[in-house]
Amino acid sequence: MTPLASQSYVFDPRPNFPLLLTAKRYWDPSSPHLNGPDGFTLILTHGTGFHKEQYEPTLQDLYDMIQDRPGGPKIREAWSIDCPNHGDAAILNEQTLLWGYEPIFGWQEYARGLHALLSGLGTGIEIDFKTRCLVFIGHSFSAAALVFALTYQPEVKPECLIMLEMMYQGCPEGLLRIIKLNAASKLMESLTEGSSNRRHIWRSRDEAYQLFKARPAWQAWDDRVLRIYVQHGFRSLPIPEYPNEEGVTTKCTRRQETATYRDSLAISVVYRFMATVVKRIPTHLVYGAVDDYLPRHVKDEFLRNGIGGEQNLASLTRIPDAGHLVCASL
Repeated sequence: MTPLASQSYVFDPRPNFPLLLTAKRYWDPSSPHLNGPDGFTLILTHGTGFHKEQYEPTLQDLYDMIQDRPGGPKIREAWSIDCPNHGDAAILNEQTLLWGYEPIFGWQEYARGLHALLSGLGTGIEIDFKTRCLVFIGHSFSAAALVFALTYQPEVKPECLIMLEMMYQGCPEGLLRIIKLNAASKLMESLTEGSSNRRHIWRSRDEAYQLFKARPAWQAWDDRVLRIYVQHGFRSLPIPEYPNEEGVTTKCTRRQETATYRDSLAISVVYRFMATVVKRIPTHLVYGAVDDYLPRHVKDEFLRNGIGGEQNLASLTRIPDAGHLVCASL
């Protein structure tokens, strides 16, 4: 096992886009593909409430697997990127997020930042991603954000898309429309309510970890992912939003997490757009076999009507014993 090297970056797209992005580059120092033009550059985006470091155990396992399989895919490096109101980016954008990014934080804001970074429309990352063999990997809402990033100019052209439990909401006709909208609405209402009422202050990171570890929902997580969630996803108090509190809180504030769940436009637009995407770009759809957040009939309806049939996908995978938070339980 060769530990991955990493380096953190701050990307500044101003004045064209007001929100900074924080990114982290990962690579294997012993890899023969570091400078190879045919090696893949992975672009990873995270789900609501998470952050760029959540992928570290998955990336380490992926690189270890490749080392044990000569002739496997060539990975040049990987880049994991925070949504502007999550992780380290949330701290840098603290004042800008007060401009009006509540009560709704549009998923397109993540997409616009990603597009600017990958198109070189800013400073802080001196890499020409347009010359790279890009692989987009997105989880939950960020998979939808990656789709939005494909709609901006100049065009970004990934080699393929890997969508992990992508969020969407369709509008088919008749009775199915009512069933589908009700299922999606209930899900988003549940996520919004849970986020707005969640605990947001702990005495310490250790207390937060111990409390999470004791709860059944978190026990399903890979312990490495849970520890990283607490290590990199929390910050010390006080902060401007909680000026009189002590202890720690999440870098993505409770208000901003809830605002992210409230974007109902993006999931509908992406549903309508996916049929054209899968015909242009090889798309690998990954679901957890446990249909917890997205009901099975919602997933099946998307495959049938959203993308026009499973035959339009490069692949469809269902991971045993995993649910929506497939990135945490790998």
